[in-house]
Amino acid sequence: MNFDLTNALFGLTGGILIGLSAALLLLANGRIAGISGITGSLVALKLPAAWSENLIFLVGLIAAPAIYALMASPPAIIITSSLPLLVAGGVLVGIGSRLGSGCTSGHGVCGMSRLSKRSILATLTFMAVAILTVTISRLLIVN
Repeated sequence: MNFDLTNALFGLTGGILIGLSAALLLLANGRIAGISGITGSLVALKLPAAWSENLIFLVGLIAAPAIYALMASPPAIIITSSLPLLVAGGVLVGIGSRLGSGCTSGHGVCGMSRLSKRSILATLTFMAVAILTVTISRLLIVN
């Protein structure tokens, strides 16, 4: 794999924008930008006082890549797995984020930046399980 400066700059820019948006939400509203918590409140219809802000936040998450795709040529996305496997993975991620009381956006971006011990442990757990899953998958599934 070759180093691509353009991709690195896109990643850096995306990371900065994620960090700025999380910091802005925390500074402006005193709330942490945890995507699973925001989504969970809307899906479970446990509408907090800021439900409209939650909805706008999620619409922005969906609209931003669509707007980017209109302005620039999006990368080719090749899905090599089966649809049932992708759905199962998504369900497991959802269950895991509920069991972990948050996802990587809440724990990894917001919690770790506040030096939350709980978030640091959760993020380390997320990463360890991801590394283990990929390692086992590559050993068991021969391409």
